[in-house]
Amino acid sequence: MALLVALVIKTFMIQVFVIPSGSMEQTIQVGDRVLVDKLTPWFGSEPQRGDVVVFKDPGGWLESDRKPSHDGPVLSGAKQALTFVGLLPSDNEQDLIKRVIGIGGDTVECCDAQGRLTVNGHPVEEPYLAPGNPPSRQPFKVTVPKGRLWVMGDHRDVSADSRFHMGNPGQGTVPLTDVVGRAFVIAWPLDRFHQLDEPSSLSSLAATSQPGGTTPESMGVGPVPTEPPLVMGVLGILPLVFRRPGRPPK
Repeated sequence: MALLVALVIKTFMIQVFVIPSGSMEQTIQVGDRVLVDKLTPWFGSEPQRGDVVVFKDPGGWLESDRKPSHDGPVLSGAKQALTFVGLLPSDNEQDLIKRVIGIGGDTVECCDAQGRLTVNGHPVEEPYLAPGNPPSRQPFKVTVPKGRLWVMGDHRDVSADSRFHMGNPGQGTVPLTDVVGRAFVIAWPLDRFHQLDEPSSLSSLAATSQPGGTTPESMGVGPVPTEPPLVMGVLGILPLVFRRPGRPPK
């Protein structure tokens, strides 16, 4: 019964992920465990600007190297069974974590005359950026197609985000169908336990009525970094319910 409950929770409700890289510092640090809401998307909830989301690799975003397993058939089978129910991390995870900056129809550009990121022409204050990081060292402008997201890490100088994959299919945007869920709380370590709220500078922006999708303009040439995938954390049941703040109707 405990294994069944663990499987149901991991599959449909909440999943724990361990952060392997510094691409979301200082908001989320290496080794933090975040809880990801997988339930509300079943009821039609979609990511909004400012959300921190976990999503599947759209293709070519992650490190491709995989260490060979030296486990025997019995140990390998036992690990696969425990991984399936969420009691062991998987060696084949293909997930990333970033902040949503633009949703379908938005035009995201960097940078304006003051060096700020803009969304639909409105400058965005970004207090969550890692110290010393500008909004972007590479200029870009993109209109996000409908049904897709433009995502960026909070540690912009080390984040292999949408900016660095504009030559991939989707021009660096992430399809909504690849979104696993919204990271809503840092659960571990305990001294960093806190809820991940949307920054008002992004959540307060008005919806755009622009038609969805144009080809992004060229950006500065730079290296295309890769990142390690998120690691699925050991599942736990918390006696807490976190409610998402309501939004005004569009």
